[in-house]
Amino acid sequence: MTSKYARRVKNAKPSAIREIIKLTQKPEVISFAGGLPAPELFPIQEMQAVCDRVLKENGRQALQYGTTEGYIPLRQYIVDKMKKLSIDCGIDNIGIISGSQQGLDLTGKVFLDEGDVVLCESPTYPSAVNSLQPYSPRFIEVSMDDQGMDMQELKLLLEENPRTKLIYTIPDFQNPSGRTMSLERRKQLIELANQFNVIIVEDSPYIDLRFRGDFLPPLKAFDTEGRVVYQGSFSKILVPGLRVGWLCASREILRKYTIFKQGVDLHTSTFAQMQIANFVETFDLPGHIHKVIEVYKKRCDVMCNSIKREFPAGITYRRPDGGLFMWLELPESMNAAEILQSCLANDVAFVPGHAFFPRGGHYNTLRLNFATMPEEKIMEGISRMGKVLKAV
Repeated sequence: MTSKYARRVKNAKPSAIREIIKLTQKPEVISFAGGLPAPELFPIQEMQAVCDRVLKENGRQALQYGTTEGYIPLRQYIVDKMKKLSIDCGIDNIGIISGSQQGLDLTGKVFLDEGDVVLCESPTYPSAVNSLQPYSPRFIEVSMDDQGMDMQELKLLLEENPRTKLIYTIPDFQNPSGRTMSLERRKQLIELANQFNVIIVEDSPYIDLRFRGDFLPPLKAFDTEGRVVYQGSFSKILVPGLRVGWLCASREILRKYTIFKQGVDLHTSTFAQMQIANFVETFDLPGHIHKVIEVYKKRCDVMCNSIKREFPAGITYRRPDGGLFMWLELPESMNAAEILQSCLANDVAFVPGHAFFPRGGHYNTLRLNFATMPEEKIMEGISRMGKVLKAV
């Protein structure tokens, strides 16, 4: 049969991270690869009670179609949550999505025409690039330092690229670098977006997972013109398998997202939304998040101490203040993809850093997830990696 695929299929590529995760399914592999939360922290008993209660009290509604905008009690909870993050919004500013990943795909549908420019941090979350790529934009990377995105470089790129539609950023504990954007740069980013009339997509799945330093308001808290689309998620703070996230945006923008979501899946699972709404009403979600933070902080410290002890000199890393990830830079002569093969032979895995750059390169970088593995496996896994690195 002659190929009938659309042109966009030719440029579609599988997620490099997902492909690596396939290689780590053996139980003996110590994986620092995926962006997975710690499964032993999932509130299984509480979720079982929630499922029973939802089905017993509202079973017919839970198993029925729902509205595209989402389950009203859950949206109201998110309104209250946003206000605690210094974001002033109402229920008409909140839309439920099937995980943040769907929000990124809908962003492409709503905003991008072929040839439009998307400015993103360098490095950036590769699944965001994969979600937006089918709409044929141009990705331009903006350098980062320990304060986040370089605002002088961003301004220059905005001046040089009048077709810029979006600035994509993860300001808190960025994936993959672990960096957090400073307060001053958050304000500068809003000013530049206003000046050049571009949309900011603020991807914020990790904001609640801070274990060091002071809280910083989201970009959306400084949004004076309704140009920030905030994406939140229950995946990292509760359970990822339900695939429930949310958008916080102006009414006008949210209406456009809703129209396209109707054409994608009609609505996010009613049952899943009602489970989360019942959980936050019945159980202590902030208390649960506090337990998660305590575990992640300890695991982050164990990984940092193990790297310092086991890795050879010349490898740089930065201890993050929250989130799930740590970013490492090797000497330029070293190739992380080649090192991964040797590490896999020793049953330990990570993600090579070139996957996080839309234009490729940076083969001497890598990302580690410190959240998934218990402390003893972190120490053993870093020890195995250290032996490989010393041999190289």
